[in-house]
Amino acid sequence: MTRLPRDLGGAELVMRLQRLGYRIVRQTGSHIRLTCDLPQPHHVTIPAHDPLRIGTLAVILADIARHHKMPRNELVNRLEA
Repeated sequence: MTRLPRDLGGAELVMRLQRLGYRIVRQTGSHIRLTCDLPQPHHVTIPAHDPLRIGTLAVILADIARHHKMPRNELVNRLEA
């Protein structure tokens, strides 16, 4: 199983998710709301903390992987590329 990055910040995660088709919809305080329209609308909120707590990152990535119907390991590998 691929290890989650321990030093990934919220802003860096947002930039990496934009490569998957997510776009910033709004920011309220230190939370950034992203939306992806394909294959169907999906919304995710990313805290702009540096670094993200590992549990928070795990939940966010699990949600995104479930939406895109791919294993979390594959998603992590795509985000690291």
